Amino acid sequence: MAHELGTADLQPTADGSLTLRSHRFGQTYGSAHGAETQARHVFVGGTGVAVQRRARVLEIGFGVGQNLRSTLVVCDRRPLDYLAYEYDPVPAEVLVQLSGGASGNGAGANHPVWQELMLAWPPPVGGELTIGVQEQRLRVRCLDVLSAELPQGWATTVYLDGFSPEANPELWSDEFLLRVAGALAPGGVLATYSAAGRVRRALVAAGLDVEKRPGPPGKREFLRAEKPVDRP
Repeated sequence: MAHELGTADLQPTADGSLTLRSHRFGQTYGSAHGAETQARHVFVGGTGVAVQRRARVLEIGFGVGQNLRSTLVVCDRRPLDYLAYEYDPVPAEVLVQLSGGASGNGAGANHPVWQELMLAWPPPVGGELTIGVQEQRLRVRCLDVLSAELPQGWATTVYLDGFSPEANPELWSDEFLLRVAGALAPGGVLATYSAAGRVRRALVAAGLDVEKRPGPPGKREFLRAEKPVDRP
């Protein structure tokens, strides 16, 4: 049974990880079929971040940090620069509960970067929270990503993980996805759980090579998009 937490409900998912239900959008932050499984399959696996020597990750929608924790597991102590945008951060005590998982030992929760983040959370409104541990840097910006400046040609990896196009259409507009594509470095890869036709068409129009891939449990397909190396 879900635990009432005011703005969202703490809920177990099929793989033992936890997620939240957003009252504002009427959806959970992660898949009920397995929030951690979705993060590993779509975002970590779909982008190949685990094999990048020095990953530069741009995340659209930090949410409850599941994608970050899954990335920290595969990157371990290798160089990592992770930049996330989150307009409405969840309360610190909620983030702590979520990172533990249903078993009390969620994947990535013991990583030094995550531990430092738990001490510093939340980011200042309109500002940035920065965590640095050896060759790994995390920045979480508490800004409206729709109007915020994105780093152009910077990201080797983009996690596009906002609420669905039906619930939050502005985040999936042609104009915004063009801006997100511009943040990718040549050869960089974007992954999103959405396989909607209009999302695929917008990514193609933004100059990316897009393919559908088999999805995680509960999802038939997801999208992987790559910026060709011969395009700026």
